[in-house]
Amino acid sequence: MTIGDLRGVLRGRVLLAGDDGFEQAAAAWNLTVRQPVAAVAEAADADDVAALVRYARRTGMTVTAQPSGHGASGDVEGLILLRTGLLNEVEIRAKERVVRVGAGVKWGQVLAAAGPLGLTGLAGSAPGVSVTGYTLGGGVGWFSRKYGFASDSVRAVDIVDADGEPGRVTAESDPELFWALRGGGGDFAVVTALELELYPVPVLYGGRVIWPEHRVREVYDAFLEITAEAPRELSVWINRLRPPGAPPMVTLDLAYLGEAAQGEDLLARLDRIEGAISDSRGVVPVADLGDIAAEPTDPAPSITRAELLTGLDADAVELLLAKPVEPLINVQIRHLGGALAEPGGGAGASGAMAEPYLLGLLGLGLPHAADATRAKQAEVVADLEAYVGGRKPYTVLSPGDTAQKSFSGGALARLREIKRSRDPHNVFRANYPVLG
Repeated sequence: MTIGDLRGVLRGRVLLAGDDGFEQAAAAWNLTVRQPVAAVAEAADADDVAALVRYARRTGMTVTAQPSGHGASGDVEGLILLRTGLLNEVEIRAKERVVRVGAGVKWGQVLAAAGPLGLTGLAGSAPGVSVTGYTLGGGVGWFSRKYGFASDSVRAVDIVDADGEPGRVTAESDPELFWALRGGGGDFAVVTALELELYPVPVLYGGRVIWPEHRVREVYDAFLEITAEAPRELSVWINRLRPPGAPPMVTLDLAYLGEAAQGEDLLARLDRIEGAISDSRGVVPVADLGDIAAEPTDPAPSITRAELLTGLDADAVELLLAKPVEPLINVQIRHLGGALAEPGGGAGASGAMAEPYLLGLLGLGLPHAADATRAKQAEVVADLEAYVGGRKPYTVLSPGDTAQKSFSGGALARLREIKRSRDPHNVFRANYPVLG
């Protein structure tokens, strides 16, 4: 049996190296990441997923599942890349406050359906990211300070196991696998659908305020003051931006789960900073949540690095502002804490994240800029060495990282044991495998 026989196994499209459209189908969302896979299989439905897994089990091959490829690491040589974009059903049970999503659904679809009902899921900043990939890795977004990791909102998971058998996993039916699937990555099964809890959003207040670069210290001072006392309903992110072809600027991105008047009071400190270029603060429809951070929606070549910070004080700000941002495009700090640091007893593999801030560094991945981008990222992290924690969330790992960075020793050992027992032949490979 050869890889070409895969065409007779699936009803969905199968592309092999040399086929028209193969390179595009195999591409990661981040165009800097190369994916030298043996084949791309586009599942028509959950039955196709099961057929593919049975094929891989028989032939000794390995499957890596990517709805959209946002979290791709490039560690996929010779694998079968499973695309689940056609599994795109969204079903909201409003009275239960639960949404059921197929493995190919993106967050923008969920927000568009839930928003008019006064509900939201625990989405991140980009509406084009898949719900499944984001959630399997934990998922840290706008409402995580209030409700924790997105993975902890999962109520049930439809899977195909390593023998190609479909199943439904809940806390009652299989507590070990249920724990691992919620934050441990995609190493244990192929997920075909998720059921997640939704949360009430009577009003969402937020937006972005932009100032010219010379206001950066004032904006950082305000950021420190606001985040020191912020309620869990308020999330604030600060960015030093150097967009190509645009003047340098500093921005605050804001989201508050509450009435506009309360949000205005909590953020009144910003009104004392003069010279704002723009200010979009106001009531935000849940469906427009992605507009706040205005992240790119089209694939692009970029290099990212993220680190958790154990604190952020005036000395750390001095280090952040002492040098220019270039050649990076953005140096971002997200305020964390709240429910992320205090997960409930039923939390998944993501566990607790005590670090109160997340540093994100973004630069171009084009050949002429890649080396300088990586060098600058390393420089920023070295400058902040005293504040950088020893771990980082799975959901923000990037090429060069390993899963070991995301879990405590006990959690990692538990994940590895589950991997060995549920997938002894290594039919599945996550972007960042726990046995890697």
